[in-house]
Amino acid sequence: MTRRPPVLFPRAPVQLECETCGASLRVEADQRTAVCPYCASPSVVERPPSHGRPPPHFVLGFTMTRESAQGAVKAWLGKRSLFVQSGVRAGSIDSIRGVYTPAYLYSAMAQTRYAAEIGENYQETETYTTTDEKGNTVTRTRVVTRTEHRHLEGLHATYVMDVLVVASRAVPNAELEAIEPFDLRTMRRYTPAVLSGWIAEEPTMTQDECCALARREALEKIGRDLSVFMPGDSHHGLVHETRLDRETLELLYVPLWVLAIRHDPREPPFRVLINGQTGAIHGKAPLSWIKIALAVLLVLLLIAAPFVLAAARDRGQPERRGAVRSTDPAAAPAPAPRPAERARPDGTRPAPTGGQR
Repeated sequence: MTRRPPVLFPRAPVQLECETCGASLRVEADQRTAVCPYCASPSVVERPPSHGRPPPHFVLGFTMTRESAQGAVKAWLGKRSLFVQSGVRAGSIDSIRGVYTPAYLYSAMAQTRYAAEIGENYQETETYTTTDEKGNTVTRTRVVTRTEHRHLEGLHATYVMDVLVVASRAVPNAELEAIEPFDLRTMRRYTPAVLSGWIAEEPTMTQDECCALARREALEKIGRDLSVFMPGDSHHGLVHETRLDRETLELLYVPLWVLAIRHDPREPPFRVLINGQTGAIHGKAPLSWIKIALAVLLVLLLIAAPFVLAAARDRGQPERRGAVRSTDPAAAPAPAPRPAERARPDGTRPAPTGGQR
């Protein structure tokens, strides 16, 4: 009997979903379970992949190594270790993971109608009267700045580019903004080989949700740019209305180093996000209020220590006894009256002896 060669099935990525935070992870076929990099939860169960999600268009590769990310996190925690909870400092930075997080890149043409009151400064010389140091009334001149306001309205057209919004429910968009920007010049077309050996999350936010988020960011950016665009020396009452056309929304993977530490089972995990290109770090280390209270108490004791020592030194000195003599003659005490002297039989009185009997 001829032995057949073993059948080799293609290694396809497996779709896993975290039951704790809802992150949908794309991992290798031999990884049936995994610890979620966003919440450090081991409760990860396999879910069938969804074919309704759009395929990724681009990928931004990692340029920061794992060792560099660990060193950056260690230095970042070292600056915050004084009041940080002990469970965080005891957490191992070896659990840091590289994750390709989904995001959408938004671009659009924007046409904005605006209206504002523009202020233009000018200077003129005015005459005024004042009083000099001798009390005389004098006439002097000075240069003053005045502002002339005029109404301005118009149409402003621009192309909004590179608005990046997260497509993962496990990572709030504000945390992604905190570690931006990414170097979009290194963006390349998506191929499965780029994600080989890395954890990659599938989008867990719908395309409509991400588009609404991107539009809101685009309008905020247009408002900031329009405020800078206004002519004159100042302006107020700026109102504008924008119409967005030719919108594009492309899915890409951005590189993140993620460290999640469960310092307390009753509280959410402590998480640090690191830009896999620039090394920018974002995280909010949980503080220990006991350490903060002890530090405040120590400061108060240091402040009060000199006063307490001075009071104790004053109480330790013996009190001086006796009355204080006064230099005022009127305040001097009157001499004690002498006892009455008896006359002698011959009618004379005894001479004073100057002492007490």
